[in-house]
Amino acid sequence: RRAEEAGRRAVDLQPLDCWAHHAVAHVMEMQGRAEDGIGWMIAREPHWSGDDNFFKVHNWWHRSLYHLDLGQADEVFALYDGPIRYDRSIVALDMVDASALLWRLHLSRHDVGDRWNELAANWDSHADGRTYPFNDWHAVMAYLGAGRDADVDRILAAYRAGKGSNDAAEWGRRTAVPLVEGFAAFWRGDYQTAADRLYGARFIVNSFGGSHAQRDIIDWTLAEATVRGGLIAMAEAIANERLALKPHSPVNRSFLSRAEANASPEKKAA
Repeated sequence: RRAEEAGRRAVDLQPLDCWAHHAVAHVMEMQGRAEDGIGWMIAREPHWSGDDNFFKVHNWWHRSLYHLDLGQADEVFALYDGPIRYDRSIVALDMVDASALLWRLHLSRHDVGDRWNELAANWDSHADGRTYPFNDWHAVMAYLGAGRDADVDRILAAYRAGKGSNDAAEWGRRTAVPLVEGFAAFWRGDYQTAADRLYGARFIVNSFGGSHAQRDIIDWTLAEATVRGGLIAMAEAIANERLALKPHSPVNRSFLSRAEANASPEKKAA
């Protein structure tokens, strides 16, 4: 509540403060207030969507998350093909948002077509497996979607072989390796391995960057892996954990209903 009040006060004082607008958007996302979030974004759009605003794509991404949580895939695709990706930006922040959004659409079983290919090609000048694991992990999502397994293996090999005691090397060993392994396993249908890798990674990834909203894709992928892989006990636990944080989220309710539908007849009767 205090964060939202501070953000609203800040934009009252300076309507062009995209960071304050973004802070309120985060509050609404984390509280599962998708309708409120869409209203907030639309009402203030002229203040944050100008061409001189470096943060505009990220704020469009936040609006997309609200629509996705409500199952409004058409709106998400329109935003992706429009303000999020129309100019084929090679700015890493913009491509992180694009990768994460396409991955979420894939998790929701929507066909994203050939959108992966353009994005993967633009990641080539950034993803080196040495500099910033957070960005490389998002590049891996695009490479998986585009069928570029050799690039996934290249990045994974670089992080596995990483040497040194600097932050990037440590992040790579501790976070990039299990995340890349987990996401690759999920894409290839090995849901048990995906669950094993991502369950361990979820407790350490806050050390390598990104917001709660950005890192939620890990738990979302983990939840989907447990449901698809028939890991019922873990699926129900994760679904209930997510519902405790966002009880009105249709996505989270779907996780629980699908997990319960896969439960054994004996458990259902208990």
